[in-house]
Amino acid sequence: MTRNQNPGRGQRAADWADGRLGIYTLARANLRKIFPDHWSFMLGEICLYTFLIIILTGVWLTLFFKPSMGEVVYNGSYVPLKGIGMSEAYASTLDISFEVRGGLLIRQIHHWAALVFVAAMLVHMMRVFFTGAFRKPREINWVFGFLLLVLGMFDGFFGYSLPDDLLSGTGIRFMEGAILATPLVGSYLQMFLFGGEFPGHDIVPRFFTIHVLLIPGIMLGLLVAHLVLVFHHKHTQWAGPGRTEKNVVGMPLMPVYMAKAGGFFFLVFGLIAAISAIASINPIWAYGPYRPDQVSTDAQPDWYMGFAEGLVRVMPGWEINLWGHTLNLGVFLPVMVIFPLVLGAIAVHPFIEAWVTDDKREHHLLDRPRNAPVRTALGAAWISVYLVMLAGGGNDLIATHLHLSLNAITYAVRVGFFVIPVAVFVITKRWCLGLQRRDRDKVLHGRETGVIKRLPHGEFTEVHARLAPAELHRLTAHEQPRPLEPPPAVDENGVANPAGALTRTRARLSRGFHGGHARIPRPTAEEYRGITEGHGH
Repeated sequence: MTRNQNPGRGQRAADWADGRLGIYTLARANLRKIFPDHWSFMLGEICLYTFLIIILTGVWLTLFFKPSMGEVVYNGSYVPLKGIGMSEAYASTLDISFEVRGGLLIRQIHHWAALVFVAAMLVHMMRVFFTGAFRKPREINWVFGFLLLVLGMFDGFFGYSLPDDLLSGTGIRFMEGAILATPLVGSYLQMFLFGGEFPGHDIVPRFFTIHVLLIPGIMLGLLVAHLVLVFHHKHTQWAGPGRTEKNVVGMPLMPVYMAKAGGFFFLVFGLIAAISAIASINPIWAYGPYRPDQVSTDAQPDWYMGFAEGLVRVMPGWEINLWGHTLNLGVFLPVMVIFPLVLGAIAVHPFIEAWVTDDKREHHLLDRPRNAPVRTALGAAWISVYLVMLAGGGNDLIATHLHLSLNAITYAVRVGFFVIPVAVFVITKRWCLGLQRRDRDKVLHGRETGVIKRLPHGEFTEVHARLAPAELHRLTAHEQPRPLEPPPAVDENGVANPAGALTRTRARLSRGFHGGHARIPRPTAEEYRGITEGHGH
């Protein structure tokens, strides 16, 4: 085949760019990259698409928002607030909602997309956690995802604080109290962030810079690094026929995957737009402008900050007075100690698990959650802690709507913080072991057909059918690693083993993670062959 002697403009432009950027080689290496096809992998795409929606709507909102705390008298179209003194930030947000064509819809799309973004990131990380997709070589990418989650939470907080309404002002006051409770440096941090005594005149301008420039810039860099590592490490996949640790079975990036991804983007965008058009969120005109001497009723943060709110609400009001200084443990412990520890547990788990199991291999095949019962139970226990404290953050709403005692709910949440995660851990682990036994029975005895057969001696039994090869592979493809053996107390010469307490602790943890009580033995080939021959399969 001869090359076209008269290339068109598009080809000439592509040739020009290829001579300077090498796009042909780049395209050949990446556009045919294979991606596996499974619904759970779409959770990460939702994170990406909602982030894009947030950026697009956020740029549009900056054209009309005035990040200023200068005092003005409102004279807009919303009659109940006419003649009321307020900040320019609050007045411009009202103008966006009532004066700018389509402004309220864009505001609500921006806010709903932020809520879905954080929720999708949390669910996506839980999918990665429960399937073991964070293992080598993806530990760094896991940390990038964790940082994106935390930055998304705080950027959302700064974002809904910008309108300077009564609800957001209450949230800012909450954060200021947590900062001031930090020993030694709390007052300096407060002055650095707020620029003076609360509420001051610099809160909204500074939060605006952090919200639209600093945090999104960091998140964009982390997102690019996250996607680059996904391409570099290749995508994880579920075990199945033909799938190994060295290949990926799926569809090419171009044109199949990109066509599906494009359609999915518009589906996510359309669904969020529909929700935003139907369900009102953050109606700042109902709260009014912020005043330090007022607190709005039913003051609740967005759901992802409800955990911190719940920790403060249920924490006893302990204080320590030392050398003329007061340490407010009722605020410092929950927000500055427990909250970071609970979140930080997500970030460090891959490294702890790798150390406990001494697993240095690369993993590209995913675990079924039931086949890693201890890991699954730990994840479920973490989620239960979050949900318990989320309920604590809404204890006033629970009390008023269900006509219960506020004190009783608070004490129940305090007890639940310690009891419920343990109960969830035990139940989840036993549940996983039960599912493993069910899989083992299904492999050995086949699939239940619902057909009842009467044997010659009068016994009734159900007919079982042999599993399909793909199903049989799926139920038996998982590994069953052995726990680390504890070092002997003495060597062959009777000399005491120098192994320290850390080594022995590691062996005990490994036994708890991979020991016999944490897994059901997988059927061996001999067992399967004997059962199938005995049943005449």
